[in-house]
Amino acid sequence: MSEQGEETFDADRPIVFRNALVVTMDDVHTVLDGADLLVVGERIEAIGPALEVPESAVEIDASGGILMPGMIDTHRHLWQTAMRGYGADWTLTQYFVWNYLSYGKHFRPQDIYAGNLLGAIEAIDAGVTTTVDWSHGLQTVEHGEAALEALQQVGGRAVLAYGNIHAGPWEWTAAPEFRAFAEALPRSDMLGFQLAFDVTGDPAYPEGAAFDVARDLDVAVTTHAGVWGATNDDGIRLMHSHGHMRQGNVYVHAATLSADSYQRIAATGGYASVSSESESSCGQGYPSSWALRAHGVPISLSMDTSVWWSGDLFSAMRATLASDRTREHFEAHASGDTVTNISLRAQDVVDWATRGGARALGLDSAVGSLEPGRKADVVLIKNDDSPVMFPVLHPYGHIALQAQRGDVHTVVVNGRVLKHEHRLLGTDLAKARTAVDQTIEHLRATLGDDEWRRGMSPEIPESKVLDNPYMYTEYADDSTHRA
Repeated sequence: MSEQGEETFDADRPIVFRNALVVTMDDVHTVLDGADLLVVGERIEAIGPALEVPESAVEIDASGGILMPGMIDTHRHLWQTAMRGYGADWTLTQYFVWNYLSYGKHFRPQDIYAGNLLGAIEAIDAGVTTTVDWSHGLQTVEHGEAALEALQQVGGRAVLAYGNIHAGPWEWTAAPEFRAFAEALPRSDMLGFQLAFDVTGDPAYPEGAAFDVARDLDVAVTTHAGVWGATNDDGIRLMHSHGHMRQGNVYVHAATLSADSYQRIAATGGYASVSSESESSCGQGYPSSWALRAHGVPISLSMDTSVWWSGDLFSAMRATLASDRTREHFEAHASGDTVTNISLRAQDVVDWATRGGARALGLDSAVGSLEPGRKADVVLIKNDDSPVMFPVLHPYGHIALQAQRGDVHTVVVNGRVLKHEHRLLGTDLAKARTAVDQTIEHLRATLGDDEWRRGMSPEIPESKVLDNPYMYTEYADDSTHRA
């Protein structure tokens, strides 16, 4: 941050956005044209035309721009950001083999730190003010401490979803050092905590012990559910029959489930995290928003991992609109019909990217909408140098289908300005670059240049086209070969 920036955005000075098109995302989806928004301290003080503000307030000209709530990503493997783009051509099986079976174990605590640091910065840059760090590479508590350190340094709102793919969840959740870490974690609306693990469908249901730990810690579980070749209806049935489908649990992807499973999720107060780019490319199953809507399961959006895709929810909104509408047209055509009025609107995906995430994380009373009294997580989309930023005729459509990361002008989290005039403030990108460079050097040296290159499109041994990818269990289910 420049000295001028530090003086301008002093923590004691209110901030007022002037003359914006305000997309509030309140309960009735109010849109205000030519309105101001005043931030005092950590909260939104007022919204309306020509607000009277304190003389000390810093004014931001928002004319020609769209003011919206900060976006919320409910499932992102931040620790993999140091490998940005490396798996661009992977299938899900190649990801499993590279990360779960072969090389994920080579990530040191400092490598988790590097990925988390870069990923958290990337999120803020794209207007994502709250991110669930689905951190399933935490082989030790030291790895967890490194992940947490990076999240706290960046200043965004975060949820540490603690996981370890290299051990059974019934093992690592029982470790005294993990319990000490979890119980000492200073939870707040700026830092949440979840347990992150999957349920294979093993009838012995060893994962039940981890759900009991989650209950004891009073935290939700986030789980990859309905992932082809990994998790299926058996896992949902086991969770439900043992009373572990608690309100607030998040079911990631939920792409290959039956109507019975969707109904169980809806009835028990669960939420879905849809990663349409991931589901379309990897093969978890057809992107699930179409099925989730039919069964009344509340939806949030996520980007999954920058090892494949971008780290912005503009992409998530576009991909979700595209996949959901494709399915609606396809189903209609298959029955000889024509869709004349589309059922999924741009407003819906903007809601899922904001309020939907807040609801899923239990933060709906604090963030997710622009209303007086709520925490000031605010994003201004404005780019006077872009021909794409005018005219703005359909604000939801503009956010979902026209805007992009480069149009994010200002980002405020909890009343603190972290980006302004398209520049990150208070962020040491050189430090992040150095940390990531060291991680890449370590991995390349460990794998060797030939293996590093082959890893971008790894060969899969026939024995490793797995019926489940989890190396910590002998259980296998051949249901994907009998579909």
